[in-house]
Amino acid sequence: MEQALKGMKVLDLSQVLAGPYCTMVLADMGAEVIKVEKFPSGDDTRSMGPYINEESYMYMMVNRNKRGICLNLKTKQGLEVLYRLIKNADVFIENYRPGVTKKLGIDYDTLKAINPALIYCSISGYGQTGPYKDKGGYDIMAQGLSGLIDMTGEKAGKPVKVGIAIHDIAAAQTAIHSILSAYIYRLKKGAGQYIDVSLVDSGLAWTVWEAAAYFGKGEVPQRNGTAHRVSAPYQGYKTQDGFILIGAGNQKLWEKFCLHVVHKPEWLTDERFLTNSIRAKNASELEIEIEEVLSEHPSSYWLDLLDSSGVPSGPIYSYDQTLNDEHILSREMIVDYVHPIAGPMKTLGFPAKFSETPGQFRTAAPLLGQHNKEILSELGYTEDEVQLLISAKVMNG
Repeated sequence: MEQALKGMKVLDLSQVLAGPYCTMVLADMGAEVIKVEKFPSGDDTRSMGPYINEESYMYMMVNRNKRGICLNLKTKQGLEVLYRLIKNADVFIENYRPGVTKKLGIDYDTLKAINPALIYCSISGYGQTGPYKDKGGYDIMAQGLSGLIDMTGEKAGKPVKVGIAIHDIAAAQTAIHSILSAYIYRLKKGAGQYIDVSLVDSGLAWTVWEAAAYFGKGEVPQRNGTAHRVSAPYQGYKTQDGFILIGAGNQKLWEKFCLHVVHKPEWLTDERFLTNSIRAKNASELEIEIEEVLSEHPSSYWLDLLDSSGVPSGPIYSYDQTLNDEHILSREMIVDYVHPIAGPMKTLGFPAKFSETPGQFRTAAPLLGQHNKEILSELGYTEDEVQLLISAKVMNG
C-alpha cells in the first residue's frame, strides 16, 4: 500500500523528544525524513540509557524510519551541505530558542530565501515571542507553568508531575497537525510558512474542562486524586486486593451501578447522591460508601460484574501489565524488529489504523552519521569531496 505522505521531504534538526516524535510520526506515514545531528556527539538522547550494545534505547524509540546525517553546522562547509538539503525540502523542523537559529544561519528568513515554499516549524519551551521566549524550557517546567502539576496528585498530597512527558508529546502532536495543515495549504497555493509551537501552549490547550470551570465559575482546579471534578462515581476505588476504575458518569449508568453491581437501591434516593452534580460535591462520602462494599471481593470479581452490567470500568495497570495485555497486543501496539547493532528489539506501534494508507515500520533508527555518504552523493558530492569534509571534521566518517 502507498502511504499518505509519500513524497513529502522533511529535514529534522530537532533532538530529544518533541521534534523527533513529530518527525517519527510523519515518517511512519510515509514522509522521507533526514535527521541532521550535531557533530560529533549527535542527538542528546544518544547519551541517555538504557543501552543495548552501546546504542541508546531511548534514541531508537523515536527515530525509526529516518535517514541520518551528522554535520558540524559551525563550519561553512557544514552549512553549505544543510543549505543544499534545504533546497529540496518541504518541511524543516528545529527546537532552538529564539536568536540561536539566526546565529547559526538557519533562521526562517535565511532558509526562506533558499526555498520560498519551505514549511519551517520551530518547537521550543515557551515559543518565539513573549517575556519567557529566551528561557530554557523542558517538559517539567511547562507542566509547572500550565498548572498541570498543581492540579495533579491526591488532595492532601504534594503537587505531582504527570507520569509521562505530556507537554513534549502535546507539542509534537501540535506540530504534526500544524505541519500537515501547512502542507495542504502549500499544495493548494504553493506557499510555505513559519510555524511557532511551544511546549507550554500545546499542553495548556488540552486543559479544556479546567478552563471551562475557571472561565465559567471562577473555579481553580484542585488536586483530586483520580476523581473527576464534575462527575461521580468516576475514579479509582479500593477493592479487597487492589484498585479498579469505575465510570458511572450519567444517571442511567448510576442506576445500573446501584441496582446490578453493588445492590444498593437505597443510594438512588439518598439526598447526597440524587444527581450527578450532587454526587460530585459529595464524592468523598460516596467513595467511602463504595469502597466499603468493594472490600468484600477482589478486583477481578468486580470488573467482571461491572462489565456484564454495562457499567464502564477497568483495571489500574502497572506498565508491564499494559504491555502484556491481550487487547494491546491485538491492536499491534507492540512491534518487533531487528536493529543492526542492538539486535532483536521491541517498540511501540502506530496508534491510528488506516484502511488504505497505514503507518509502517520500515527501518530502524539510524546510527550516528549512517547515511552521510549516501545523502551527500544524492546532493552531487563526489567521494573525494566527502572525504575532505570528513577530514575537516565537518561530519563523521
